[in-house]
This record gives sequence, C-alpha cells and structure tokens, in this order.
Amino acid sequence: MLGLQYFSFEELWSPWFFFFMTALVILYFYLAGPWKEKHAPNDPRVTVLQKSFFVTGMVLYYLAQGGPLELLGHMMFTFHMVNMSLAYLIVPPMLLLGIPGYIWRYVFARPFWSKYRSLMNPIFTLVVFNMLFSVYHVPVVHDYVMTHFTIHRIYYLVLLVTSFMMWWQITCPVPEWNRLTDVRKMAYIFASGMLLTPACALIIFASHPMYATYNDPEVWAQAMGYCVAGDPNLLLTNFDGPTFFNLMGINEDQQLGGIIMKLVQEVMYGAILAYVFFHWYKKEHADSDDELPDSGALN
Repeated sequence: MLGLQYFSFEELWSPWFFFFMTALVILYFYLAGPWKEKHAPNDPRVTVLQKSFFVTGMVLYYLAQGGPLELLGHMMFTFHMVNMSLAYLIVPPMLLLGIPGYIWRYVFARPFWSKYRSLMNPIFTLVVFNMLFSVYHVPVVHDYVMTHFTIHRIYYLVLLVTSFMMWWQITCPVPEWNRLTDVRKMAYIFASGMLLTPACALIIFASHPMYATYNDPEVWAQAMGYCVAGDPNLLLTNFDGPTFFNLMGINEDQQLGGIIMKLVQEVMYGAILAYVFFHWYKKEHADSDDELPDSGALN
C-alpha cells in the first residue's frame, strides 16, 4: 500500500475538500439543467461528453490535490510529478471542454473583467504559466514552497489559474472569444512543449538528488506537517524519513518523476495537436469544396 496504511482516513481523503468538490459538481449539474432552462433556453443542451469531461476532471483534481495521491506526492517525487501533470496539464482542458459556453459568457460578461482582458494575451499566458511551472521546480524554490503552507497554497492557486489561462487559448469554449486560428494553436502547443522541456531535462539528467523535501528527513517532516495531523517530529520517531516509503533510490525516483512529466506532456500535447490539426484540415477542405463550381452549371 506504499505506506498509506500508516495514515488516517482524514489524512488520506481530506473529507472537507471532498465535500467542497462534490458541491461544485452539484452546482455544475444545476447550471447545466434547471438554471440553463431559465436563463439560457436557446443555447445547446450540455452533452453527455461535456458532463463526462467535467466530472472526470473534478475527480482527477481531487485525487491529485486532496486524495491519496496528494499524500503520496509528499513521500515520492514520482507521485508529485503525477499530481502536477494531472492538476495542470490534464484537468484544465477537461474542465474547459466540459463547462458550456453560456456559463462562461454569463460569468465574464460582467464589466469587472474588462480591465483584466489584457492578461489573456496568448503570448503572456504562454510565458507566465511555463515560467511559473519551471521556476517552481528549481530546487531552492520547490523546497521553500513545500515547507511554507501559505506560500504553497498561493503558488498552487496561481499555477492553476495560469494553467487555465494558457489552455483557454487552445480549447476556448466560447467560439467568438477565440483569439487564435487553428494554425496558430498548433504553433502555440509546440511552443508550450518546448518551454517545459528544460525543466524536465534538468530533473531527468541530474546526477544527484536535488530536492531536500525528498531526501532530508527534517525538511520532509516539515513538509508532511501540512498534510498530517499532530506533531510532525513524530514522523521521524516512527519512520526514518521519506526513504521509508520510497520504492526506489532517491535519484531514480527523481528521474522517473521527470520522465513521467515529460511523457504526460508529450501525450497530452500530441493528442490536442492532432485534434486541432484534423479540425483545421477538415475545415480547409470543406472550404475548398464549397469553392468548386457546380458540375451541372458547367454543362
């Protein structure tokens, strides 16, 4: 069980976070049903696929940030990178595709948001998310964030918001707000993958353990203190540090985490790139067919 048997139900499943996520799912189905019929009756119905995207995205985010994977992410770097992949590369596009356009229009039609419109510049969103993600994995930054609870929560929230801003450019759920053509979206996806590569390469090819959170028992206990109850020093009494829970050597764990991050990024970006390409190809050929003269007219 990867050592999970040593922790309580509350530490493994974060019941309050579970109730919060459940409330958001209930709210979504209310907005997709009764609220829609009253406020947006002429908009298309929310499809089963959209509902599946949303619910799956919420489940994955809960597991990564509140379920057992979150706790495992404090014990093995591999699981930490699994959580980062889920929370910032997989969940945002799923939620964007799952939430119908009329909800986005209702929320962002308020004049309040007009002053922040410049923040949705595609170049800005591309750079800011990848910069924050890469800087976070600089060892001194990572260890500081992991051992300071308030900074940890703020940084993760900012990462989540900026990941949505970046993915919005690719999977924009409101057609009239789309800023990029399909060709530019393909370039955008390619550029995002390139910007994440240095951080992954730094981790994969490092010849020594980089993060004190996963190799220094004192730092590890301090980080674990934010997700387990009681005195974190008791962790050092009962266990000898993160190596007690690790299935492999510290360096191998670190390298595997970097590889998983890069693989998930490549698969996710590759799938989105293929979807955008075929969408563009289909549209271009449809336009070409429309321009062809009618064969009957030629006769």
